[in-house]
Amino acid sequence: MVSPAVNTKKMTMIEGVRNAMDEMLKENEDVIILGEDIGVNGGVFRATEGLHEKYGEDRIIDTPISESGIIGNSIGLAANGFRPIAEIQFLGFIYPGFNQLMTHATRLRQRSLGRFTVPVVVRAPYGAGVKAPEIHSDSVESLFTHMPGIKVVVPSNAYDAKGLLIASIDDPDPVMFLEPLRCYRSNRTEVPDGKYTIDIGRASVLKQGDDISVFTWGAMVMDTMKAIETLEEEQNMSCEVIDLRTLYPLDKETISASVQKTGRAAIIHEAPATGGVSNDVISLINDTSFLYLRAPIQRVTGFDTPVPVYSLEQEYLPSAAKIQAAIVNAVNF
Repeated sequence: MVSPAVNTKKMTMIEGVRNAMDEMLKENEDVIILGEDIGVNGGVFRATEGLHEKYGEDRIIDTPISESGIIGNSIGLAANGFRPIAEIQFLGFIYPGFNQLMTHATRLRQRSLGRFTVPVVVRAPYGAGVKAPEIHSDSVESLFTHMPGIKVVVPSNAYDAKGLLIASIDDPDPVMFLEPLRCYRSNRTEVPDGKYTIDIGRASVLKQGDDISVFTWGAMVMDTMKAIETLEEEQNMSCEVIDLRTLYPLDKETISASVQKTGRAAIIHEAPATGGVSNDVISLINDTSFLYLRAPIQRVTGFDTPVPVYSLEQEYLPSAAKIQAAIVNAVNF
């Protein structure tokens, strides 16, 4: 919650991201940004617009088209005292840099027995539904939740984006900061002036409810909220909605407390079902709250296929009807 005494401004999520980086660049000279077209051009989504003019080319660094180079150089800089923010234009482009993350960023603290840390943030927009070409719409967040040593953060609005990004830049270890494309300019939220942080690993209860706990993240937060609003108008049920915000580490306490209250759960994400983060949420629920369950846990996900061409994107993404059907199935079990 934002205190009434704090000055705020309504921002889109991309503005919240930019504002967070601006705050940290101003506060700490060791913060730098690396990425393709992020300088004079301001980035493909204008996340760094105006920062090159304000902080100069030594801190807002245009790189060649080399994701492995961007991430590899950022790791080296981080190990030597800088706090780099590496921008990957789309999450689907990160695969050439995957080795740098898995082999070095996540292991250097352990490998050096704590002598070196890697305070690097890797920012990447992701997700389908914006009519982008192939590889631009991948939702592969679970690739990174399976990397011990790196945190995975996914905001869904400007307020969370700013607070979580500042916390990520302050963190002594690597953070994957995934930005849902559909959330960039889809809504505005009140964002406080100045620096504030949101704890990494803390979920947000968006709506209290009694009949079922609905867990989601990223762009599916707004889709889920809309589907539930319509459902509750039509049927006599009460849904609790939780935006996980951090996919690793998961907020064990909030997840288990909610399920123990409602006795039912549904998990909504646009990534493929197999290997999705929903499996980790289900395991957590089974470990902590199995005897509280009154119905099988429901999942609504994307398909186990690559994201299709844009004419079929809406068929791929979880729809309001599918979300509503899963909730009804659980509540009426």
